[in-house]
Amino acid sequence: MNDPASLARLRHVRIVLSHPSHPGNIGAAARAMKTMGLTQLTLVAPRRFPDDEATARASGAGDVLAEARVCATLDEALVGTVLVAGMTARRRDLAAPFHWAREGAAELLAGLPEATNDRDVALLFGHETSGLSNEELARCHLGIMIPTNPAYSSLNLAAAVQLMCYELRLAAATPSAVPNTLLQLAGNEEVEGLYSHLERVAISTGFLDPAQPKRLLPRLRRLFARTRLECEEVSILRGFLSTVEQPKRRKSQQSSKQGQTENPLE
Repeated sequence: MNDPASLARLRHVRIVLSHPSHPGNIGAAARAMKTMGLTQLTLVAPRRFPDDEATARASGAGDVLAEARVCATLDEALVGTVLVAGMTARRRDLAAPFHWAREGAAELLAGLPEATNDRDVALLFGHETSGLSNEELARCHLGIMIPTNPAYSSLNLAAAVQLMCYELRLAAATPSAVPNTLLQLAGNEEVEGLYSHLERVAISTGFLDPAQPKRLLPRLRRLFARTRLECEEVSILRGFLSTVEQPKRRKSQQSSKQGQTENPLE
């Protein structure tokens, strides 16, 4: 359970708290992380931070608070990640595939490449009252649910962080939870670039009416979230989309090829 080599991967797990409203929860989350060997805390637009109450609730995990990154947007918080899991209390329509806590923790760690370098995975927690928005959950490759009592599923933010940090530590110490060395998963910013490219091409070709987008883009996000896109796959898809964006160039190439096949003696 305390093998340094296995647990070293926990350093590449980001705990991301989106729009936390209470500084005490931030401090308690830092304490929960440190007890399980996680060190990367990222805060998206916290209402109050730094704050004395956060420091008091951290109770010895002040180093985690001191190193916490504060980001203005979720995009900024997820730069450099290859896999993002979002915590939710219920299943959502058109969201990524869902896992229970233990399975989800193992799945998240398995997304880490063997040579992690500057690549991380992220576990995203939403606002204390409303949780993750549909837009935030759409940014996740998988959703994770804690199997709480259905008659009373309310769980404090810091308690949820503690439970998931425990599951991540358990997964890190499990021999079967090894990284897939064959995969070179695309980074979050690369995948988001693909989604923007898809939307642009869909609009320019008339396939998508921006005034009535319906649910096309969320469905595309769910489709690709299931596939876990690799770097080369993103490059292929974007190359195809770039070709679609250049119809005049395609026509010119086709005319040139036709001219080359004509018989010069005719």
